[in-house]
Amino acid sequence: MELPDCPCGKPLELAQCCGRYLDDFAGTPAPDAQALMRSRYTAFVLLNMDYLLSTWHPARRPPQLQLDPGIKWLGLEVRGNKQVDDAHAEVEFVARFRDASGKATRIHEHSRFLKEHGRWFYLDPDSLLAGPDA
Repeated sequence: MELPDCPCGKPLELAQCCGRYLDDFAGTPAPDAQALMRSRYTAFVLLNMDYLLSTWHPARRPPQLQLDPGIKWLGLEVRGNKQVDDAHAEVEFVARFRDASGKATRIHEHSRFLKEHGRWFYLDPDSLLAGPDA
């Protein structure tokens, strides 16, 4: 039986792609900012709040997170990946989803990441554009 590709869009099985980071946060950190961003998208698809909060930098992490199980994630497109220096990186992406009412939306984000103690963390969006899916 063929398993579906990882939700992040790479043509790999979940266990060989983002699943290894989600399943073993302590022992298998994402190796770079793009891998972390892709694994965070996968965590949104799988409603894995623990992973999302754990990979958010503690200085910027919200106290709690609400995920809507009625959202159907439609895809991820990475548009850019920039290593600023050894501890800073930026990833531009577009994520698309459809809510329970059927309304399609896209999120266009230019995210910033920080590496501390050998682990990448999501900091924040440098710019955020969201709107109806075109």
